[in-house]
Amino acid sequence: MNEKKLPKAIFQGEIKIGDGILPCAVLKDGTRILNQAGFLRAIGRSRSPKAKHGVTVAETPTFLSANNLKPFINNELIESTKPIKYVDSNNRTGYGYHAEILPQVCEVFLKARDEGKLKSNQEHIAIQCDILIRGLARVGIIALVDEATGYQEVRDRLALAKILDKYILDEYRRWTRTFPPEFYKEMFKLKKWPYDEQQIKRPSVIGHYTNNIVYKRLAPEVLKELQRKNPTTEKGFRKQRHHQWLSDNIGIPKLKDHLTGLIALMKAAPNWRQFEAMVNRVYPKYGDTISMDFED
Repeated sequence: MNEKKLPKAIFQGEIKIGDGILPCAVLKDGTRILNQAGFLRAIGRSRSPKAKHGVTVAETPTFLSANNLKPFINNELIESTKPIKYVDSNNRTGYGYHAEILPQVCEVFLKARDEGKLKSNQEHIAIQCDILIRGLARVGIIALVDEATGYQEVRDRLALAKILDKYILDEYRRWTRTFPPEFYKEMFKLKKWPYDEQQIKRPSVIGHYTNNIVYKRLAPEVLKELQRKNPTTEKGFRKQRHHQWLSDNIGIPKLKDHLTGLIALMKAAPNWRQFEAMVNRVYPKYGDTISMDFED
């Protein structure tokens, strides 16, 4: 591979597990890797691989090549342990392994030990793998890499951008009725306000209620992005309704589902206070931290 085309490490750091230090990095495409030499030291292999011996993407790593270990290794692990050649933040070429394979490699040695298949020269590796597994039991290896390299904050911003991109349009749509009259009818009933479906002008506080029970609970930071795209004018009004900025395939369907759920809660609640309590329980607001597991 042309050196100029090698993946670049955009974040680097070190993970401390037990007495060991594991250099790690996040590549530009988001791949988390562990430095090859540090990986080998972490599992008790003191000697680092030498480039002149032909470290390539095709070979089975030496630490998994022993015949007694083969019954405990699947093809997926063999594929995952192909070294990754990359350029670090100091523009030096290095090799690494996918971070996810560390616990998998440890399991190979521990299973072999449990079944009495280890050789005497592998026992120290199993001891080290036991230490690593215990350390990793508390926090996943991906989370450790993200924290050590500082990629965690960027990861959260990327996840948020991906969510907002699916929910919100670049240009607003023409207005169509999206909030059913029943939504306002039930709200007025709980607030003990007189309701007239033909009355266009509604109390301004409804906008605050809508932001609170709808947009703040639709997806992470959707309300903030809608307010940015649809700001208030000098007269204190917005040129469009927020829902005119929601996407057809994700934003609008999610909004309609959410409104249906809210109307059902309104009908079940005896008063506004209990309705708010039900909303907080069923549709909690999204916090400031974006979860990688957020499903849209």
